[in-house]
Amino acid sequence: MLEGPSYLVSRDLPSSCEQESKWIYNPFCVIELSRSKRQMEDGEDQRARKVLKPLKGDENKDTEGNMSLAQIDQTDNHHHDGDYSESSLLIHQLGRDISINCLLRCSRSDYGAIASLNTGFCSVIRSGELYRLRREMGIVEHWVYFSCNLLEWEAFDPIRHRWMHLPRMTSNECFMCSDKESLAVGTELLVFGKEITSHVIYRYSILTNTWSSGMKMNTPRCLFGSASLGEIAILAGGCDPHGKILSSAELYNSETGKWVTIPSMIKARKMCSAVFMEEKFYVIGGIGVGGSKTLTCGEVYDLKTKMWSEIPNMFPARNGGAGATEAPAAAEAPPLVAVVNNELYAADYAQQEVRKYDKDKNLWVTLGQLPKRAVSMNGWGLAFRACGNQLIVIGGPRALAEGMIELNSWVPNGGPPQWNLLERKSSGSFVYNCAVMGC
Repeated sequence: MLEGPSYLVSRDLPSSCEQESKWIYNPFCVIELSRSKRQMEDGEDQRARKVLKPLKGDENKDTEGNMSLAQIDQTDNHHHDGDYSESSLLIHQLGRDISINCLLRCSRSDYGAIASLNTGFCSVIRSGELYRLRREMGIVEHWVYFSCNLLEWEAFDPIRHRWMHLPRMTSNECFMCSDKESLAVGTELLVFGKEITSHVIYRYSILTNTWSSGMKMNTPRCLFGSASLGEIAILAGGCDPHGKILSSAELYNSETGKWVTIPSMIKARKMCSAVFMEEKFYVIGGIGVGGSKTLTCGEVYDLKTKMWSEIPNMFPARNGGAGATEAPAAAEAPPLVAVVNNELYAADYAQQEVRKYDKDKNLWVTLGQLPKRAVSMNGWGLAFRACGNQLIVIGGPRALAEGMIELNSWVPNGGPPQWNLLERKSSGSFVYNCAVMGC
């Protein structure tokens, strides 16, 4: 660890950033150290001051004031043609290894500004090496990615309360109007949909701030259940291009970019949900072959034994409770479930309740209410996600004049939910897709 208060700043780490030490490296000092390794040219010095300005006060919550990696591309080529080797482009006085150690402890919100310093920093951040090392060290920051307008995505940093607009997706009208699933894994956001003749996957990388397509699963599908654990994700069930309900499942590794077929589930199902809990993959609910009702059983896949087990009556009671008029199963959204600290929670959209799953007794216990202004259409348009050690609910009231989206959070503590309003902004109030990326 570095010695000397001029290079370190003490603060309490956010709960979603798990690290044994409370000392983190100040990105402002990282920049200052980099600048002092050699005399800068006039143009480069001016550019560095521009980058340092928003970091000094951190007064603007909008990331429109922060440089994205895409913007770095436009400026880097003009300033670093004569730079030295990559190792010398980091913090020269400290050496490459300690420089990397500094960067690991910076917030990833600052990586865009740090990468703009020179090609050395930009290369290290874009390589994905920092995120891999952070994952190995247990350093994780969770951001929420969601879409309230077709083909448009936003990201929200709940630690610094910053927003970022992702580049608009480029696709045809067929994809825009098709049913879509989303999944965050590693440093990627995957959006699954359908174009005119086939299924398609669009991939957004936080390393390049760009969208790309062309990735293909072994078995194209939609309406599946999915969840991620670090750099891997599992997709299970769904429908193939001909509408056949599937029992097959696949594992995706974001570091290798490869899909691997794993053993099939016991029951075929579509419109199901999935979570990782205690490093096992759970599939919950869904509609089976030839059925018009929601399946009540769940299934769990053990990554070590590579075997599935069925859990009877795992799915919570039908939304609305006894005596309520039930919507057709196909009209309801997949179960709204999330895992925090290896505990499974569910949102009952009709009763506006939060429930917790008792693994030992195989039953659900009602804890309290959802945020009052979080409304949905049979569960559609409402996001219920785990974000580090807290539950996040994203939604808003239906209004004819203008849309409003609210992000509410609660850290489960054994008692009834006490929701904290993280942010509110004008937007479409219907959440089409939502994923949480931890890296």
